[in-house]
Amino acid sequence: MDVLVIIASLAFLVIMAYRGFSVILFAPLAALGAVLFIDPAAVGPVYGAIFMDKLVVFVRNFLPIFLLGAIFGKVIELSGNAKAISSAVIQILGSKRAQLVIVITCALLTYGGVSLNVVVFAVYPFAAEMFRQSNIPKRLIPGTIALGAFTFTMDSFPGSPQVQNIIPTTFFGTNTWAAPWLGTIGGLMIFVAGMWYLDSRRKKAVALGEGYGMNHINEPEAPDANEKLPHPLVALLPLVLVFGLNYVFGKLIPQLYGDASYTITLAGLAKPITVPIAANATIWAVELALIVGILTVVATGYKTVLPKFAEGSRHAIGGSLLAVMNSASEFGYGAVMAALPGFIIVAETLRSIPNPLVNEAVSITVLAGLTGSAIGGLSIALGAMADNFIAAAHAANIPLEVFHRIASMASGGMDTLPHNGAVITLLTVTGLTHRQSYRDIFAITLIKTFMAGATIALFYMTGIV
Repeated sequence: MDVLVIIASLAFLVIMAYRGFSVILFAPLAALGAVLFIDPAAVGPVYGAIFMDKLVVFVRNFLPIFLLGAIFGKVIELSGNAKAISSAVIQILGSKRAQLVIVITCALLTYGGVSLNVVVFAVYPFAAEMFRQSNIPKRLIPGTIALGAFTFTMDSFPGSPQVQNIIPTTFFGTNTWAAPWLGTIGGLMIFVAGMWYLDSRRKKAVALGEGYGMNHINEPEAPDANEKLPHPLVALLPLVLVFGLNYVFGKLIPQLYGDASYTITLAGLAKPITVPIAANATIWAVELALIVGILTVVATGYKTVLPKFAEGSRHAIGGSLLAVMNSASEFGYGAVMAALPGFIIVAETLRSIPNPLVNEAVSITVLAGLTGSAIGGLSIALGAMADNFIAAAHAANIPLEVFHRIASMASGGMDTLPHNGAVITLLTVTGLTHRQSYRDIFAITLIKTFMAGATIALFYMTGIV
């Protein structure tokens, strides 16, 4: 019965999201509905002490990254850098390879520090135009963007500044460059398998005589071919700086402070506050790198950016707040689920998996699916089980870097169920529905999940890190 309550709660949230309702509203309703079945008197206290408490913790930790990532993405868009990068990729690969062009463009932006939701807005106009010119069904755009933005550059490739690659650092004492070879090979496997799937879907549509389609909504204006764009190298510079400085700052910050913690002793404080450096260094490194990236875009494209910056930044901030609240609501939902009796049964079942890496991967991807959030599933699983994973790592002589990489990769698997915030944003922006395009997003999800398992097998066969 206890497990059925969790399943019913999740099913309700998935259905509401599938119908287009906001998870910010329905995540607490789904969570508190489950509590109502277990202990009606606990509904109010659970809402205040668990759901809202975890929501606030998530916002406190990650709002700056969401905010800076959104502003960075917006100035990349306003400066014309995103268009310049897309145009350069088109010139190199050819306009007939529409799906490959969009995947690589999304990958460049994501790996360079642009937040996932912003990538969708920046790339969609080019995707729509290229798919229209190539007569590829528009319904394949979401799956194509999902492969480029939500998979190998999000959490597989080392050094990714995305949140899914940052969270494990706070539990394992690693950095975003953990297991570089293992992550790179795993990411390449995802890319190859994903492109094979997308190309097979395109070929099947062509064989059936299906084209781009008619009467679509949210159709963007065609890009202006005569628009003056920055040089591609100038456009890439901020992305390269964010990528490189993330590494540099990650090394410098612990050296600068020297100790494992820093004590704030300002005169106005009632008592000193101790801040752990190791737990925050990676987050600070990404934030500083994004600030440098933003300043670089403004400096190199100030004539284009500054006149539109006030309005553009308002839109970016609004979008980042929506994104962080979506994720925070799902994080709060997951925390409530973790407090229910049924979760104990689920957790104990997961702990019974003997192989530590498989245990970690399955635990995280299941919880990511339950919460509809890679971030939520990753945080809850590691928060509840990190000590067990660390003990298992030492017992089996497995580097914690490997646990970091597998945790990160597994989080981006089954998280993309229909109620996932990024999925909803992607479908909303492209003007498509779950019925039209979710099949391909889910297929990419299955590929991603399978490749996380293949990466575990690769480690055991080769020992590569």
